[in-house]
Amino acid sequence: MRGMDNIAVLIPCYNESKTIAKVVEDYKKALPEAVIYVYDNNSTDGTDEIAKKAGAVVRYEHQQGKGNVIRKMFREIDAKCYLMVDGDDTYPAGCAKELVRKVLDYGADMVVGDRLSSTYFTENKRPFHNFGNSIVRKSINVLFKSDIKDIMTGYRAFSYQFAKTFPVLSKGFEIETEMSIHAIDKNMQIENVVIEYRDRPEGSVSKLNTYSDGFKVLRTIMRLFRNYKPLAFFGTLAVVLLLIAVGFFIPVLNTYFETGLVPQFPTLIVCGFVAMAAVQSFFAGMILSSIVQKNRQDFEHQLQQVEMERKRLMADL
Repeated sequence: MRGMDNIAVLIPCYNESKTIAKVVEDYKKALPEAVIYVYDNNSTDGTDEIAKKAGAVVRYEHQQGKGNVIRKMFREIDAKCYLMVDGDDTYPAGCAKELVRKVLDYGADMVVGDRLSSTYFTENKRPFHNFGNSIVRKSINVLFKSDIKDIMTGYRAFSYQFAKTFPVLSKGFEIETEMSIHAIDKNMQIENVVIEYRDRPEGSVSKLNTYSDGFKVLRTIMRLFRNYKPLAFFGTLAVVLLLIAVGFFIPVLNTYFETGLVPQFPTLIVCGFVAMAAVQSFFAGMILSSIVQKNRQDFEHQLQQVEMERKRLMADL
């Protein structure tokens, strides 16, 4: 097993034989002190052999999905700074030093390579990808009160503390969304670095399905909003249920005042049950919010333990 690297460049790959050699060579030149790791995810086009010849350390993850690959990377590799980049040659190696510097010299926990403030919308030839990225960015920044410029970018740098405390739950391309929300929720230091983006070279095919993966990302946002902000989620649900109950109750009440009778008795019963559901939803949010607060306190303790482990590894070098 290797000791702690100063910089580890992490490249998850699935059938990137056309571009992986150039990506490895570019990052070796940009960060000569870094160790380049290529994790092959069941490629069938010889990506692993090409990466080895280019000088990368090649390892394997047999569970399909980018989230599974990143989980294994973070578990197996110890480094002061992790730089994650895709193997499709869409991210310029010239920006790598700035992303790494933000972690090593500025103390950032996650540095986001921001494509959307640069060339993404002109370079990317898939209009629904552009629209989807804008929707995801706006949704997360509104729901979580943040200011991350690019949620779906695969070009990021991480601290040791982030890599060792990030609970990877997603299996696929939702992983970038999960990373962003985790960093926001845990009050980690997030920095944005504007990068240039270039579309995939001819012959290189995207593994991202615009529609199915897009829906997975939106579902992930709602799941994480429920998990990380339960009071806001269940409180909103409670308000909606209460409004429905009141909306159906008003005609029943008007009829009662006019005639002294309640002919819509089933409607009155339904209103009562919906109002009870609203009360239950609100108190569920209150209880879960207390649990989330306790989890945040436990996370701070976990960070202290990870920092002690990092210092131990540094002392062993």
